[in-house]
Amino acid sequence: MTRILLIEDDAETAESVIAELADRGFEVQWSPDGIDGLDRARSSCPDALIVDRMLPGMDGLTVIEALRKDEVGTPVLVLSALGAVDDRVRGLRMGGDDYLTKPFALIELVARVEALLRRPTDSRETTLRAGPLELDLIDRTARRGEREIDLLPREFRLLEYMMRRSDQLLTRAMLLEEVWNYKFVPATTNLIDVHMGRLRHKVDGPGEMQLIHNVRGSGFLLRVRQ
Repeated sequence: MTRILLIEDDAETAESVIAELADRGFEVQWSPDGIDGLDRARSSCPDALIVDRMLPGMDGLTVIEALRKDEVGTPVLVLSALGAVDDRVRGLRMGGDDYLTKPFALIELVARVEALLRRPTDSRETTLRAGPLELDLIDRTARRGEREIDLLPREFRLLEYMMRRSDQLLTRAMLLEEVWNYKFVPATTNLIDVHMGRLRHKVDGPGEMQLIHNVRGSGFLLRVRQ
């Protein structure tokens, strides 16, 4: 029997989803908060996850990000009352596989879960590559071609975030929120610029093509496509 983990704090919504999925032959486990849900996702190895974005204890996107950092590739359907394009894009970029806005029809939720389960299962990702850059996510080592790059933990996290979003403009606000876990953007800070300067010095060695670019007034870009 296919096992689904539902992480949803609204009991009424959870009861409806559980009943519908059970009628379709799914086995559903329910968790009402993010911290417990993350623990269950790690320990019970469900076939798919349904995760509400706004949760007590730990928000849904943080749950998903934590699982992706653990290299857990279980497909995730994100539920949220936030339906703006930016909200949906952020949910997907944080590791969600699909996004369903509340209120929703139960038949659509079931169809989306079934579609996620039909997708081929990839092997666990242990190496991340972007252009000449390679990160070993297990040993936490970095290379550019044959050259090893000595990175501090924060620099590794910053480069990993950029490599997963190569050729995309990343604003300072995005980096502060996603890499430093800032819940608000300080009026003035050079934190990003200082760390980015150090990272760029390590990644872009003498005579090498520049990969990390400062887009004036906008943010930063890891350009691997020329």
